[in-house]
Amino acid sequence: MAGHSKWANIRHRKAAQDAKRGKIFTKIIRELTVAAKGGPNPDDNPRLRAAVDKALGANMKRDTIEKAIAKGSGQHDGDNYEECTYEGYAVSGVAVLIECMTDNRNRTVAEVRHAFSKRGGNLGTDGSVAYLFTRTGVILFETGDEDALMEVAIEAGAEDVVTQDDGSIEIQTAFEDFLNVKEALIAAGFTPDNAEVTMLPSTQVPIDDADTAQKVLGLIDMLEDLDDVQNVYTNADIAPDVMAQLG
Repeated sequence: MAGHSKWANIRHRKAAQDAKRGKIFTKIIRELTVAAKGGPNPDDNPRLRAAVDKALGANMKRDTIEKAIAKGSGQHDGDNYEECTYEGYAVSGVAVLIECMTDNRNRTVAEVRHAFSKRGGNLGTDGSVAYLFTRTGVILFETGDEDALMEVAIEAGAEDVVTQDDGSIEIQTAFEDFLNVKEALIAAGFTPDNAEVTMLPSTQVPIDDADTAQKVLGLIDMLEDLDDVQNVYTNADIAPDVMAQLG
């Protein structure tokens, strides 16, 4: 991991934009619906449990959550979404991984390919960049007592605790242990500033000029604007001063 929390800066920025666009609920409902195919009980379905946690964190009403679960588990008729992943490269060789949920693969791949083409990137083949990413739970504290956080986190099953140059602390977990660790930290009195399951890259591409950063972020924006796209991950390592310039 780099010594500063680039992924958190970008993800916070995107979360705020998604909320403004009103798309966050649509994406979460689709996620709940697909996750519920593995069973309607969150206690027996870790993926659904994570989706419910995300929905509650976004202040979604319980009734809306329950309707989405019922639809996904076959209790109600609804759209038949399937998952698909696309991979490619942005400018400067930045790897891009896109997770989609769609009822029309042909439409989705055409829209994703168009975004890459318009923003100077290239859609790649299956497996071209996926190997660079690992699904990981990341729990972020802007400030905190590293030793106290580490004690609780490791005891609850966390894999690593990383202190960044800006003083923030990132606790990393296996996907399966994410909610257990998060809940243990909250029970111990530590409320995270951000917590999510993401795809962390094993290597990063440093970006220290605003023009390149703007092109990469422009591709991310265009992809995330697509209705079928759930998540976009990259290994872009944008310098903090460049992120500050771009707002």
